[in-house]
Parts: sequence; structure tokens; C-alpha cells
Amino acid sequence: MTEIDNSSIPTKGHGQVLGEHLFLGGKSVLDVGCGAGRLTRIMTQMGATVIGIDPGIRQLERAWAHPVIGSETYIEGTAENLPAEDNSANIIVFFNSLHHVPINQFGNALNEAYRALKGSGMLYIAEPMAQGPQFELAKPFNDETEIRSKAYKAIKGALKNGFLEQKELMYAADVYYSDFDAYRENSTAINPARDHYFRKKEGELRKRFEHYGIKGSNGWHFTQFIRVNLLKAK
Repeated sequence: MTEIDNSSIPTKGHGQVLGEHLFLGGKSVLDVGCGAGRLTRIMTQMGATVIGIDPGIRQLERAWAHPVIGSETYIEGTAENLPAEDNSANIIVFFNSLHHVPINQFGNALNEAYRALKGSGMLYIAEPMAQGPQFELAKPFNDETEIRSKAYKAIKGALKNGFLEQKELMYAADVYYSDFDAYRENSTAINPARDHYFRKKEGELRKRFEHYGIKGSNGWHFTQFIRVNLLKAK
């Protein structure tokens, strides 16, 4: 994938961007690939009724460990076999998660989203771009250049299967870790198989962490570039 000039990409928070392009008050939302539930809780604070869905029990345990903000709930499930009734959601969000779906299931995941959305419902897909400090930090054990490119092609392909493209935009986000151990915990919670790599290559990974990160008074910061595609169900 051709690298995009990021000099003019604005820096914003994930919740800020989502709130700028979706009205969440009173809406029924599925947060697919919710992870530890950070965005689920943000959307709940914005007035939505949110169900966070994730296939990883380790991630769900992190979500369940947080105090409940409002009406949010978390359940185990996959994007390609979405645990949701037909026409049940106003909004479905894939935040940093579509490219984690098995590559041969991208189409099924997007079809499942269409099935679960109400008429004129919105599909919000935010995917990390294969460039920038956060990407370079994880590249030795998680080079997702190809998979992210194929996920993007699947998004564009969904326009042939009932979705209408509303907009595409990019922004830069600040990813924060209190220290290297927090980064390791986050990475291995997403994929426990990485535990072995972190133990074997800890010295190398610590050097990359300090090279690509910017240390502040509250920890380490890494820029991550995000592309958002907002689609509407017919």
C-alpha cells in the first residue's frame, strides 16, 4: 500500500472523531471487537446503549473488570457470526478490529453487520494505517501491512453489497502506555501467543519502544494514523 503523506492529518481523540460523525444519544450500538471496552464506555457516556462484542476472553475479562458506566454490556462473539438479531442496531462500530477478523471472513463480517443493522443504520469502521510510530513499534511481531490493505479492499467491496459510502477521513491519535510493561500487557491481551515473542525479544522490543515513543510526564506516547470509513445501510 502506498504510504500517505501524514503532514496534514489532524490529531484527535477516538471518541472525538466518532462523536463528530455519529449521533449516539438513544442509539443501539454494537461495538464489534471491543477489546477492553474503552470505546464501549465512551459511547455509553455519549448516551448510547452499547453491547461490546469480542472473541477473546482475556480481553473481555479486562472489560468486565472496569466499573459499569451505564447500560453497557459485554458478550463473547465473532464478527463473522455476530451474536445479534436481524435489524437490531442503529450503529455498528468496528474500531481497530476488522483486520483482526480471519482474512477469508472479511466479507461475511461485513454482511453480518448489514444483517444486524436497521434500515439506514450506520457502519463506522476505524482501521489503523500501516505507517507511523505505533505501527513501526509493533512491526517486528505484527507486520499488518498486507492484512490492513485487504481489509480496506473489503470495506470498498461492501459498497456492492447494500452499503452506501458516506465519507472517508483520516486522523492521528495519541496512543499512551504508562511504561513498557503496560505495552506488553496490552499487546499480549490482544493475542496471548505473543507472550513467547515478548519473553524472547524483550531487549530488542524495549529499544524500539524507547526509539519510537515520546516520553512525557505521564508515560510514553506513540502516534497512530487512523482511516475511518462511514457506511450507511440501504
